[in-house]
Amino acid sequence: MDIIKANTNIQFMAQRKVALVISAIILAIGIASLVTRGLDFGLDFTGGTLIEVSYPQAPELQDVRAALDAYGFDTFTVQTFGTARDIVVRLPADEDDETGAELSTRVLEALSAAEPGIDLRRVEFVGPQVGRELAEQGGLALLYALFGILLYVSFRFQWRFAVGAVAALVHDVLLVVGLLSLFRVSFDLTVVAALLAVIGYSLNDTIVLYDRLRENFRVKRKGTPVELCNLSINQMLGRTLMTSLTTLLVLTALFVFGGEIIQGFALTLILGVIVGTYSSIYIAGNAAIMLGVSKQDLMPIEKEGADQPSQEVLPERFRNREA
Repeated sequence: MDIIKANTNIQFMAQRKVALVISAIILAIGIASLVTRGLDFGLDFTGGTLIEVSYPQAPELQDVRAALDAYGFDTFTVQTFGTARDIVVRLPADEDDETGAELSTRVLEALSAAEPGIDLRRVEFVGPQVGRELAEQGGLALLYALFGILLYVSFRFQWRFAVGAVAALVHDVLLVVGLLSLFRVSFDLTVVAALLAVIGYSLNDTIVLYDRLRENFRVKRKGTPVELCNLSINQMLGRTLMTSLTTLLVLTALFVFGGEIIQGFALTLILGVIVGTYSSIYIAGNAAIMLGVSKQDLMPIEKEGADQPSQEVLPERFRNREA
């Protein structure tokens, strides 16, 4: 890491305009997917009943759907879960419909009539009102996090850095959510938790860059904002690469070996780490430069009379001795 810090002199900011174009293209694709296709909301947000069953042998999904159709079910989704023998049936929420226990009994009867020996693994039920409340609370959590970060960075650094940090975080969240919509990843509460973790991870890298940039603005006598931003990125490059790579190794292991339940969480964090590392280099610093940050903005404020020698007042008991 010390070798990377000492010897690298990569001109990251020379490609900042290209990076902005790439970000704009990917954001446009993600937003278009959000508008046209939307998110694949999970049971946490849509409400309804989820029933997981295990077959003795791997069934054909068309046969499972035909068995449910024959038993009078109209709206449902069927998919494999983990192995080919494990099947998940999702039924939408209906306030006038049966309870989760009644629905699971009917589904099990319908599937068992076509294929005996089916085991019921789990049943989850979320009411429509609860789903709407969870969606609202999840969105508010993201907004509150961004607003709190704006206040913190404004207090810690300077308003140009605060706007740059929030711009980088909004970029990261929109990009990751757009990719989740594009890849049709199930969007549930674990994904919301992963998005909040992405905000924290990306902010950490951005704060490190801004701290280094502020120090270089104060210490270096010469250098334009672009040159000092390049210097700051190269100084933190070793730390950023080591942190990102080790985090990606853990998340990849979770994605591969963690099972279906945790795959959405792990994939969101993998995308977030990659996008967050990229935005800390090309979005956060570039935003501060575009907003016109300069040395005058970051120089410490000199207190009035700070250059005058201090006159110490002696305590009363020592004054008589001096006299």
